[in-house]
Amino acid sequence: MSFARRVAEIEPFLAVEVAERAAVLEAAGVDIVHLEYGEPDFEAPPVVRDALEKAVKDGRMRYTHSLGILPLREAIAEHYAATYGVTVSPEQILVTPGTSPAMLLLFGHLLNAGDEVVLSNPYYACYPNFIRYAEGVPVYVDVAEHDGFQYRPEAIRQRMGARTRAIVVNSPANPTGAILSPERMAAVAALASDGGPLIVSDEIYHGLTEGERDHTMLEFTDRAFVLNGFSKAFAMTGWRLGYVIAPREHARGLQTLFGNFFISTNEFVQWAAVTALREAADETVRFAGIFAERRRATIDGLRAIGLGVGFEPRGAFYILADARRYTRDSVRFAYEILEGCHVAVTPGAAFGSNAEGYLRFSYAASMPRIEEGLRRLGAFLSARS
Repeated sequence: MSFARRVAEIEPFLAVEVAERAAVLEAAGVDIVHLEYGEPDFEAPPVVRDALEKAVKDGRMRYTHSLGILPLREAIAEHYAATYGVTVSPEQILVTPGTSPAMLLLFGHLLNAGDEVVLSNPYYACYPNFIRYAEGVPVYVDVAEHDGFQYRPEAIRQRMGARTRAIVVNSPANPTGAILSPERMAAVAALASDGGPLIVSDEIYHGLTEGERDHTMLEFTDRAFVLNGFSKAFAMTGWRLGYVIAPREHARGLQTLFGNFFISTNEFVQWAAVTALREAADETVRFAGIFAERRRATIDGLRAIGLGVGFEPRGAFYILADARRYTRDSVRFAYEILEGCHVAVTPGAAFGSNAEGYLRFSYAASMPRIEEGLRRLGAFLSARS
């Protein structure tokens, strides 16, 4: 069967592949501990669920403005002003069904065939696929565990060329949990001076950082597209709601694409998100405290069973653990773990060559399930040794 080249180049999302194999085992009656997905195990805040129910009962289920309902865009602008001290117009905000559609549109908007986008390596697994689908070229900057997985501006500069169109920043990062300091963010922003590449800043894990406040790229430059949403900080993964804040001169172009390809985002979910931003901020603080406790327990537990954690993350809810004493093929090893002890983890190979030999663990599961997963995995590794 023949496919377009852009489709043939798209690689499977391995976290999804592992989860779907786990679902087959579960359908056969096997108990699986899920540590592969970045999905909080608790529900969205009650006030947000109530707002969703009210929106449905009130019949808020129609097409909306293509940018999104104005009250939500105003609430997002208010959130960025209150949290980061930056001014954003509601006309710069495009509300989307998750950040993935926003990225699909964004790279299609920015890239001509052969244009380059700079990424860290490791990277979020889907970034290169979005870029390739837009016929762009991913260009990688190596980051390493011994250096705290730091994405260094001087290394980014060395990888920039005449075709560089954008630099992707993900802080806190998936899969490493690494955070860029304000000084490094400012230095990356300086690379986007007039005539330079634009910044694409994925800020979906904001609100969950331990011990410090998050910084948006908009504090340092207005030549940035900011991606954010409600899946992580508000535990609204299946609600599929995100947004992109665009430079003023790019907002209309993205709106035109979205109106053609998606028309609008579900209205009732948008009304619930207004409530999330205006009435549920305290819940995100509580969620962050829960994740901090799970983070510490997971780091200690992984080390106790013989997996390496040389870098301790403070953001997102992932740990990239070194499994190279056991394998150099993380994909095969992840499936051996799934079949052998019924623990689902994501192979490091999903996140680039610098993550091969590692496994990504999500501590978004409950503490009892994390403890059970570590117990099973410890027994599996001990028998393997």
